[in-house]
Amino acid sequence: MTTTVSLHELPSLMGVDLGFTEFREVTQEQVNTFADATDDHQWIHTDPERAKDGPFGAPIAHGYLTLALVIPFWGELLDVTGVGTKVNYGLDKVRFPAPVKVGSRIRMGATVKDVTEIPGGAQITIDGVIQVEGQDKPAVALTGLYRFYS
Repeated sequence: MTTTVSLHELPSLMGVDLGFTEFREVTQEQVNTFADATDDHQWIHTDPERAKDGPFGAPIAHGYLTLALVIPFWGELLDVTGVGTKVNYGLDKVRFPAPVKVGSRIRMGATVKDVTEIPGGAQITIDGVIQVEGQDKPAVALTGLYRFYS
């Protein structure tokens, strides 16, 4: 469920758990497209037959592909209205504790850690995780920064 607030209401989200997105499947086609875009064709990602005998027993998504899925997930978690510009300001921390096997379903959850006023808007800091369905260990743990300008 998406939390919707105005720019002026953002401070009220400090400490709020935004919940989780819907699950989405990570496909071999996504992994191959990402490999082409980044020129990272390591066999553990792009060769399903060889990957069956590899360390994970199947091809896995690139860590940065999984991280990039924060972009569509984020829109499912928070919508800030009354802004002219929304900016991904960066990451303070990111870790990849567990692999995402191709065919797995993942989702993102986030908590608003901090809200800071900046010239012309607000910056929020979130603690987020990308979970793999059926796994205890997250695929990604991150602290992200997002800016919203009026």
